[in-house]
Amino acid sequence: MPRANTDMDPRPASRVIPVGRPDRAKWYVRGLLLAIGAGLAVVFAVAFYLNPYSADGTPRAMATHTQLGLPPCNFVTLTGRPCPACGMTTSFALLVRGDVGASLRANWAGTLLAAFWAVLMVWAVAGGLLGRALWIPPGRGELALTIAVGAFLVLMLGRWVGVLLTGGG
Repeated sequence: MPRANTDMDPRPASRVIPVGRPDRAKWYVRGLLLAIGAGLAVVFAVAFYLNPYSADGTPRAMATHTQLGLPPCNFVTLTGRPCPACGMTTSFALLVRGDVGASLRANWAGTLLAAFWAVLMVWAVAGGLLGRALWIPPGRGELALTIAVGAFLVLMLGRWVGVLLTGGG
């Protein structure tokens, strides 16, 4: 005779697993994914707008951001040494032009970030259109974001320590 599942029964009740369409993201998640894709497209458009080359045609190493009306890096001004982000804008602008070697020399962490963001842009748009975060299990989005940001910060700070110790890029 089968036992009734009561509050005192230690066995878990059977769980119903829906069959059919995978879970769809809510409208605001879809909108956020599309907004991320659009924002990254703007970043790449600005990088393409900027001129990462000096008047003589040689690639710059940094300070391309000043073309946007931004001031020079305060860290460089005060210490004469580059900050962890020095050369990031230049590396993006060089990479969108296909000048990978010069992009790596300007700031290799920026080159890696630009490549990651290019993939992220496609992922975000695809996820927004399909209605789900591709390749990220439900409930793991924060973990994936934390790992990505942490890894990038480690790379960026590691590069900076190398620049400070060797004087190179």
